[in-house]
Amino acid sequence: MYKKIDEAVAFLQNNLPSIPKILVILGSGLGPLADLVEHPVAISYHDIPHFPFSSVTGHKGTLIHGTIAGKKVLIMNGRFHYYEGFNSDELAFPLRVFATLGVKTLIVTNACGGIKEGFVPGTLVVIEDHISLFCPPVLRGPNYDRYGPRFLDMSTAYTPRLRELAFKVAEASKIMLQKGVYVFYPGPTYESPADIRALRSLGADIVGMSTVPEVVVAHHAGMEVLAIGLVTNRAAGLSKVALNHEEVLENAKKSEKQFTVLMKSIIEKI
Repeated sequence: MYKKIDEAVAFLQNNLPSIPKILVILGSGLGPLADLVEHPVAISYHDIPHFPFSSVTGHKGTLIHGTIAGKKVLIMNGRFHYYEGFNSDELAFPLRVFATLGVKTLIVTNACGGIKEGFVPGTLVVIEDHISLFCPPVLRGPNYDRYGPRFLDMSTAYTPRLRELAFKVAEASKIMLQKGVYVFYPGPTYESPADIRALRSLGADIVGMSTVPEVVVAHHAGMEVLAIGLVTNRAAGLSKVALNHEEVLENAKKSEKQFTVLMKSIIEKI
C-alpha cells in the first residue's frame, strides 16, 4: 500500500503546479464550485496511479488544482462510495495520498436527506458529528502507522475551529446555516421509512451514503476537517415524492448559488 501511495504522490508532485494545503471533496450535484477555480489544472482520476474512479452520475472524476478567493486549493470533483464496491483500502487511498502530499485541511461536502423537522431541500448543514453504525470500518486491516494510531479517538473529528468559522462566514454572508448529526447509510438503496424512524430516534438529523469514511481517514492522518451537507430531499417516509437521484441533482442545482458563496467565503477565511 505504501508503494502504491508513493507512486500516486510522485505523479501528482510532477504534474501539479504546487501542493495546496486545502482539499475540497464535492458531493452529488455540487460540481459547479469547480467553475470558480481560477487558473485550473485538471487531472483525470484515470491518470493518477492506483486511483479509484467514480461511476456515479454527478461525479466527474477529476482532480482540479487552482485558486479560489486567493487560496490555492485541490478539488476532488467526484468521490468514491462503499456501494460502488470499493474495499476499505480503496476508499482510504485518495485521502492517504493527499495527506502524504501535505494537505492539512479537508472540506468535505455532500448531498443528503433531511430527517430533522425543517431540514427541507436547500438547507445547508454544518456536520458536528456522525453516527457510523452502518458504515464499514474504513480503518479495518493493518494499521498504516505513517498516518495515525491503531485506535483512533473520534471526539474531535469535525474540527471545532472550522465549524465556528463556517457559522461566522454564513452570518456575514446572510446565509442560513444549520448544525446537525449525519448518519451514514451504505446504499445504493435509499433508506426505508422504518430505517428513518429508527435513525431519528438515535439522534440523526441528515442521512447520506458518503462522507464518514473520508472524515475517518482524514482525521486518522491528522487533517483538520469541515463537513457541510446540502439537503436535497426529505428522507424516506417524510415526503410524498419517491426518492431518486435525479431529484438530488435537481435540488442541488437550485441551491448552487448560496452553496458556492458559502464555500468561497469559507476558503477565503481559512
